[in-house]
Amino acid sequence: MKLNLKRPIVFFDLETTGTDTAKDRIVELAFVKMNPNGTRDKYVKRINPQMPIPADSSAIHGIYDEDVKDAPTFKMIGNELNNWIRGCDFGGYNSTRFDLPLLAEEFLRSGIDVDFTERAMVDVQQIFFKMEQRSLSAALSFYCGKTMENAHSAEADINATIEVLEAQLERYENLPKEAASIQEFAGSNDMVDYARRMVMKDGTPIFNFGKHKGRKVTEVLEKEPNYYDWIMNSDFALHTKQKISEIFNEMKLGRLRK
Repeated sequence: MKLNLKRPIVFFDLETTGTDTAKDRIVELAFVKMNPNGTRDKYVKRINPQMPIPADSSAIHGIYDEDVKDAPTFKMIGNELNNWIRGCDFGGYNSTRFDLPLLAEEFLRSGIDVDFTERAMVDVQQIFFKMEQRSLSAALSFYCGKTMENAHSAEADINATIEVLEAQLERYENLPKEAASIQEFAGSNDMVDYARRMVMKDGTPIFNFGKHKGRKVTEVLEKEPNYYDWIMNSDFALHTKQKISEIFNEMKLGRLRK
């Protein structure tokens, strides 16, 4: 059974210099666009991260400094990529917690203001973890009866992800067929910022980390305005700072209840 697409959905995977969504950079990206008419397009590039690739990361994805020294920087391809994904929903494997936040950081770092809040995000890992509790390689084996080859190649990983989702749609009759409904089913529609430093609870943003975890963002900022300054001056992701600034500014304009 196939996805019921009302607009294109882009499945993507990133290979990076590390796992810090605020600091690390992309070294390879692979995007596969599934169109409502059944056709597919792809956008695959290696990226010069403008920083050394740690040996531990190269050992995983097989991409070394020499491999990307002549590749374009993200800033060089940012506008082209942003236009290519415009108007599309997203899909991936562990993409809600890693790939999407890191991608947003690269765009913002390049001076490209992106807002993905109106896009559905289908995270195949979250469906898998709800149903079976395994990894991507195990998911491919379990759902498709295949052995994962060339793992940690961005294009191989994302093609495997698409195969797993299609198999999940066949296997689970209760799994929704539309991207936004799958996002809601998988429980990934509660984030305020991509790093999930803030999440929505009962329609209100709350902090999801630190000493104020579980408290309303507006309540904390009202009582401790210096906490806002601390976040803005600390090493938080750019998107986190963007979203908390939006909340803070809405409070000052009286548009949000404290």
